[in-house]
Amino acid sequence: MESNAGAGVRYRIPTQLETERLLLRPFVDADWQGLHEHFSDPECTRYTFRRALTEAATWRAMASMAGHWLLRGYGPYAAVEKSSGAVIGTVGPWYPIEWPEPEIKWSLSRRFWGKGYASEAARAVQAMAREHLPELALISLIDSRNEPSIRLALAVGATLEREMEFAGAPFHVYRHPRA
Repeated sequence: MESNAGAGVRYRIPTQLETERLLLRPFVDADWQGLHEHFSDPECTRYTFRRALTEAATWRAMASMAGHWLLRGYGPYAAVEKSSGAVIGTVGPWYPIEWPEPEIKWSLSRRFWGKGYASEAARAVQAMAREHLPELALISLIDSRNEPSIRLALAVGATLEREMEFAGAPFHVYRHPRA
C-alpha cells in the first residue's frame, strides 16, 4: 500500500545525489535493516549514542532522520552503495533542536570504513548545500575523542572552529567551507 504522507511537501534540497559509487536518497521503510548494521555496532555508536541500539531504536532513529526532511525541508540521506544496493549508512544535512547549528553528519557501517565512501558522500553534500542551502554555514559537531571523524572533517576541508561541551562531553565544531 502506498502512502500519500508528505504529498505536496516541497524540499529545499534534491532528494537524490549521485557520486561515482554512491546513491544518496531519502530513507524508505526497508532501510532500517541496513542501518541496523551500523547502529547495533558499539564501535560505530561509541561517540554518538554511546551504546548499541536495538532494532526498534534503529527504526526510530531512521524515522527521525526521515521526519527531519518534512520538518526542515532537508535531511540526512540514506547512503546506498551502487554496486551492491546495500544501505551503508547516512550522510547529509542535520539540525536537531539541541544542536548549536546545522551540520553535515556522517555515519557508515564499519565494514565500509576506510574505503573513501564517507568523504565521497560528504563532498557531494557540501557541493549540494552550497547551491541549495547557501544561507547555512554548516558545521560538523564531533566528539573530541572521535579521531576518524576528525580526520574526515579535515580531509573534506572543514576547519576546527571551537571546542564546546555537548551531551556531557567535550566536542569540536568543524566549519565546512562555503566556497
